[in-house]
Amino acid sequence: MTRPVKYSDDFFKSLNALTGIPMRKIQAYAKENNPFNILEHPMVVEPTDKQLEKISKLNEFISSYSVLRMEEDQNRIKFASPDDSGKYFLSLMGGMKDRERFMVAFLDNSNSIIETRTISEGGVNMAVVHPRDILKIAIANDCSSLILSHNHPGGSINPSKEDQALTQRIVDIFHPLNIKVLDHIIVGGTRYSSMAENGYLPNGPLNKAKYDSILLNGAAKEQGEDYEWNEELEL
Repeated sequence: MTRPVKYSDDFFKSLNALTGIPMRKIQAYAKENNPFNILEHPMVVEPTDKQLEKISKLNEFISSYSVLRMEEDQNRIKFASPDDSGKYFLSLMGGMKDRERFMVAFLDNSNSIIETRTISEGGVNMAVVHPRDILKIAIANDCSSLILSHNHPGGSINPSKEDQALTQRIVDIFHPLNIKVLDHIIVGGTRYSSMAENGYLPNGPLNKAKYDSILLNGAAKEQGEDYEWNEELEL
């Protein structure tokens, strides 16, 4: 036997405010019936013409919202492999030689993009990454995982030691929150590489989370070893 759903007073108040149907009618009907039937079959509560008009407009809104969400879900980008994420970030940063950009894709539990954000953009010789900014956006989006990416203006796609250290810092921050860092994509010219695919992605946290800003100083050259990396205190 199906357990009856218990609806809150706030739910009934919202239904009353949106439809104009008196609370007593809604609550009386909901004792033995699904209150959503009031929207699907409004005549069960004998509404006035004005109430019927409100119900009709509410149903139109719900229908439009459902269609838009369905279309959005169909159009959302979903990552199934490092190659998918590599091509995605290559399309955003490929060929960029005049500046360094650090981006993050925030994903839901199906690895579909909720939002992609440029976290930092500097000149050819410097970019500053603020871990707190990444954390704020991740929490706001209620994401399940994220993929990091940045470009090397010098064209290298080899992750430097500093790239690996930065990635470890991000893992240290997000692991206690059960938010996974799935990959870090390095874009150089018209190529890309995946730290996860090449075995450079950290397996887990190593240190206590630190939120100091990270200064990437110096464009990566073809060997990908010429970054200077240091920290500045977050103001």
